[in-house]
Amino acid sequence: MDEIDRKIIDLLSADARRSLADIGGHVALSPSSVNDRIRRLTASGAIRRFTVEVDPTAVEMDTLVFVWVALREDADEGGFRDFAARHTAILECHHVTGSWAYMVKLRVRAMPEVESFLAELKANKFLGRSETVIVLSSPVADRLVQKGAG
Repeated sequence: MDEIDRKIIDLLSADARRSLADIGGHVALSPSSVNDRIRRLTASGAIRRFTVEVDPTAVEMDTLVFVWVALREDADEGGFRDFAARHTAILECHHVTGSWAYMVKLRVRAMPEVESFLAELKANKFLGRSETVIVLSSPVADRLVQKGAG
């Protein structure tokens, strides 16, 4: 991956609907050359998907919650991972270090859905203990991966 590939990724990250000609104008390549690079980046897995960013408020999904989860001693961890992959409210699920096993990011309409989520964890015999953190605001959100961050 070279600097042109990185610039193409940055441009697509900001707007996945950008035309090939527009991208080409920014990186001094023809639209067909840009298209070839995008295909190569997609085939290599550097670009995993093209997507749409939805405003949570516009679709009435205003509540963002992080749930720290410690699994029960007898919990089926593979079953928990499958559950997390299928659950529609889960935006992200991360296996973490420290006193918790997982950090789960949920987007829901209202707090009763968080309670329902926790009840599902209990009903499936996954939940040993949890801590729920409600997001009040997000001064920085959905920042893209940048080269040389840090």
